[in-house]
Amino acid sequence: DVDLFDADFFQITPREAAFVDPQQRLVMEVAWEALEDAGLSQQALEATRTGVYIGQWTSDYESRMFQALADPNLYITTGGGRYATGARLSYALNLQGPCMTLDTACSSSLVAVHLARQSLQLGECDLAVVGGVNLILQPQITQAYSKARILSPRGRCRFADAGADGYVRSEGCAVIIMRRSDDARTSGDRIHALVIGGAVNNDGRQGLFVAPSPEGQEALLRQAMASAQIGPQDIDYFEAHGTGTAVGDPVELQALGEVLGRHRPSERPLLVGSAKTCIGHTEAASGLAGGSGVVCGGLT
Repeated sequence: DVDLFDADFFQITPREAAFVDPQQRLVMEVAWEALEDAGLSQQALEATRTGVYIGQWTSDYESRMFQALADPNLYITTGGGRYATGARLSYALNLQGPCMTLDTACSSSLVAVHLARQSLQLGECDLAVVGGVNLILQPQITQAYSKARILSPRGRCRFADAGADGYVRSEGCAVIIMRRSDDARTSGDRIHALVIGGAVNNDGRQGLFVAPSPEGQEALLRQAMASAQIGPQDIDYFEAHGTGTAVGDPVELQALGEVLGRHRPSERPLLVGSAKTCIGHTEAASGLAGGSGVVCGGLT
């Protein structure tokens, strides 16, 4: 039912709504629910420096519209372009802080968290709506990944399993509300989790273009711990990227063993898991989907 949408609720005309990517629709709906969960109303946020940071990778709906419509119009571009997803929410709620849609593939929603945290620290915004979304509305990516044997032919994600044979594409949307911890405490907010550090890097040419390298993973872990001012001994659980692929999982686990497992006492093992074994790989939303699942499960 991704085509069903209460456009009037967000003051979008029926004519324009027909061209709005369902991913934009989902982000608006889930963001509204997240704000309700945070006890925040639209009226309280209107014209405030509230930032919007959304991770999105696919543009399947835009491709479908271009293929189906012989006479393109402006609504196709504003409704289908990735750039518009964050802006759609800012416009609907009259938010006047930084606004962006990020595409860094599978890390999109985690990079969104990272940039939102930096904006809050720099005072660029006082509140941030941070999310990720993924809907599969065209078959081409799935077909290409199947041919490349990236996807599991059994349709099961088996992270860190000897029987791992690929990942499973799935869909979802996750949105969290972030603000500076002092402000949250002063406001009496219900705090689900603290983001105490973060890091972003790239492997450069250390490995294959489509595969991670142990060196890059290790460097990122060390940078993140330095940012958070913690050490390996402070970490009890690690939510892995954990795609269930024969290439990615060993690299990630090798890096974890090197950085977090070395010299670790046997009576205090590092627990490692991945939400993808339960819900599949939500791609642009996967970072937040995994992190949110950990928080809700009480592991952090």
